[in-house]
Formats: sequence, structure tokens, C-alpha cells
Amino acid sequence: MIKVDKLDVVYGTGRARNHAVRGVSFSVAKGETLGIVGESGCGKSTVLRSLAGIEQGWTGSVEFNGTPIGKLRSRDELKLSQMVFQDPYGSLHPRHRIGTALAEPIRSMGLGDGWSKVPQALKQVGLPEDFANRFPHELSGGQRQRVAIARALILSPPILLLDEPTSALDVSIQAEILNLLDDQRDERGLTFVLVSHDLSVIAHMCDRVLVMQNGVFLDEMTKADLRAGTTHAAYSQELFEANFL
Repeated sequence: MIKVDKLDVVYGTGRARNHAVRGVSFSVAKGETLGIVGESGCGKSTVLRSLAGIEQGWTGSVEFNGTPIGKLRSRDELKLSQMVFQDPYGSLHPRHRIGTALAEPIRSMGLGDGWSKVPQALKQVGLPEDFANRFPHELSGGQRQRVAIARALILSPPILLLDEPTSALDVSIQAEILNLLDDQRDERGLTFVLVSHDLSVIAHMCDRVLVMQNGVFLDEMTKADLRAGTTHAAYSQELFEANFL
């Protein structure tokens, strides 16, 4: 479903130059969940933003379902992937009602006003239909993230890009959001790329995980590797011990 070859991202020039992603290549099968882990600033979110079309200063090649994807995307290309952001407080417009936020992707793609799809979108993420009339500040953090997931799914994309989707939430709510994402993946046959610094989240969700440091992938671990604590690089072992010991 996803094929990335020699993805490279550089910010700035001269002394301010930051080579954030250094020619990484990977693929993700249909229905698979791939995790990317690493410390803050290692380049993992830049990879995700490049896949989402938010970051356009990349070189290399990206394919979704066998179709080459460019930096500037058509509406049809944009519908192939959607993103759930880390901060459910910042990713929703504070002056827009929830129904407006959910209908916006439909309107943006020229598919109508979107309002007819709002009730079902809320229902699918476990929220009442009358939440459409509420503002974001009237919802809890977990409820806002459910809205963000509903917004990402309303265009029925085959690919969902998840940037630390539970890190801003209370521990008691994190499991609910992860289970919701699990259910939606199984029900819709979705392909996930999940960025996180939390190996417990990765172990719960992912079939494989790539370990990133300084813009490159140092290691690849399977779900069985994670459960057994098997790593193939010293940095991976450091991450594992910091998260689980």
C-alpha cells in the first residue's frame, strides 16, 4: 500500500542546515500497521508529514497503492491518506462546532456540504450525534481525539497516518483511543503508519517497527521481537530499556 524510496528532507542552508531525513526507504503492506520510533527530533514526524503532503520539501519517491504521489497532490491523491495529529486541543478550530469540523473534508474535496455524513461519523467513534453542535472546549481530550479520528476517516482513506495520537491524553484514556483505532483498522481494512516515542503503544498496535535516529533507520523489529525484547542495534536496546525497565 505504501512504498517509499530514498526519502530525503533538508531544512535551511549553511550553518542552519538540518538534514532531517536522510534517504530512508521502506514499504507497508495493505492492512499492516508500521511503527516508527525514536527520540524527539530524529525525523520520524517529518517522514509522516511528507507522506501526508504537509511537508513538500522532500526528494525521493512515494507510492500509494502502486500510484506515484507527488509533492503537490490532486484531490484524488489527497483522499488516499489522512492524518491524526498529536494534540487534540490544537488540531480542532476552537470557534468551529464539531459538525463543521467533520464536514469540512467533504466540502474541501467538492463532494457536497458534508453534513449528511456527520451523524454516522460521530457514531463510528463512539460519540453521540448531538456532539455536532458542541464546540471543542466543551469536550474532553479523549473526546476531541475521537473527533479528530472521525474527521480523518470521513473521506474513507485507505491509509491513516498517526502522529503520537495518544501522547497528549491521560493514561486512562489512551487505551480507549488505541482500541478504537484497532477496531477501525480491522473494520475498514486500513493501513497505518504510527509515529511514537512510546514502545508500549507501538507494541500494542504495530506489526513491525522501524527505529530511527538522526534521520536514518537503524533497526527493524517485529511484534515478536518487541515482546521478547529482541533488538538488533545498541540504540534500539537503549530505547527498549528506557521504555520497559
